[in-house]
Amino acid sequence: MCAAPMPPLAHVFRGTFIHSTWANPMEVLRDHLLGVSDSGKIMFLEEASQQEELAKEWCFKPCEVRELTNHEFFMPGLVDTHIHAPQYSFAGSNVDLPLLDWLTKYTFPTELKFQNIDFAEEVYTRVVRRTLKNGTTTACYFGTIHTDSSLLLAEIADKFGQRAFVGKVCMDMNATVPEYKETTEASIKETERFVSRMLQKNYSRVKPIVTPRFSLSCTDTLLNKLGSIAKIHNLHIQSHISENISEVEAVKSLFYDYKNYTDVYDRNNLLTDKTVMAHGCYLSAEELQVFKERGAAISHCPNSNLSLSSGFLNVLEVLKHEVKIGLGTDVAGGYSSSMLDAIRRAVMVSNILLINKINEKSLTLKEVFRLATLGGSQALGLDKEIGNFEVGKEFDALLINPKASDSPIDLFSGDLVGETSEAVIQKFLYLGDDRNIEEVYVGGKQVVPFSSSV
Repeated sequence: MCAAPMPPLAHVFRGTFIHSTWANPMEVLRDHLLGVSDSGKIMFLEEASQQEELAKEWCFKPCEVRELTNHEFFMPGLVDTHIHAPQYSFAGSNVDLPLLDWLTKYTFPTELKFQNIDFAEEVYTRVVRRTLKNGTTTACYFGTIHTDSSLLLAEIADKFGQRAFVGKVCMDMNATVPEYKETTEASIKETERFVSRMLQKNYSRVKPIVTPRFSLSCTDTLLNKLGSIAKIHNLHIQSHISENISEVEAVKSLFYDYKNYTDVYDRNNLLTDKTVMAHGCYLSAEELQVFKERGAAISHCPNSNLSLSSGFLNVLEVLKHEVKIGLGTDVAGGYSSSMLDAIRRAVMVSNILLINKINEKSLTLKEVFRLATLGGSQALGLDKEIGNFEVGKEFDALLINPKASDSPIDLFSGDLVGETSEAVIQKFLYLGDDRNIEEVYVGGKQVVPFSSSV
């Protein structure tokens, strides 16, 4: 007999669940039951010994419980806090120049092509499909200066079921590729049109984000107006900061009446508790303190920082200042669109800082796993909704099968004794790829494998 009516369940899973909490960077919950409601919310996560009581309370039968095999496990969806969707068209190539030269030679000419809506549709469809297959359930996307193409990116993310922030890029300065910029007035007007259309669409999980490219491509007037637009509509904000020494020096020279790079954004109302800034390799302790006071977040993009020889972000220093931080792929400065790559590079960068005696310890794999999930959700202001398997949050999850067909992971008898071992989890994080990600869920809905309708 069932108890009082409860919301109907869409899924009941039994097996191993790994996630992070703020107290524990990696909690491994073996032989647990997790229930997901029709609306995509996690309704319970309990030991499997409670199955009889849960079945009475939630009215499910034993045959409705999906049991994972011993080596399979669920983990939270990965959160990419910084990715340039148009640059996916050249990801994996052209990482042979420092940042400012790289923008001029490769990036701006490529982004200019996105005035062609058909080209945009091809690239944006592929980047959304690829990142979902790679386990990115939430992506914070830069588009281009083209409003209609950026609106199309949002539509595609929504169609495939990815949770996303999408930004129309704003830039009214570009001396090196002058054909790829807007007038100040057009940038403001088109941003307002983009935001208005996005709010009208009212996608359930895809939201607009105000996106000044970075200080070097925006006048004070534009920055100030974008800060006002974000404030009026209570919107998220994304940009870049302190990625490369030449860029930092150029900002100091151009914005000479500001205290530092952070001050440029702060005085224009662009540093808020809804802001995520990519990189931050050269932020001072004083600047990190401002980030903490404003509640602004940093996206750590280690692949890009290494590939473009930009610098190293000292994540431990950021955490010491209690600044929110997540991981980003930064495609295509980062050549991989996989957040698993971001996890691996973040560990390596932390090891480099230890080797060079800048830090006395390194980040652990478990701590970086937390950055890629719960940390990313906090950086994007979504930690009340996603990031781990707490009851009441939405079920954004990856079903991992280390023994999948053609898996790049070799498991040995010692790895497979009893329930999922920590060695198997580590092997997936270091060696696994999309072949091991058998299913992807966003808001309780299975989005990978892709349905025939998309």
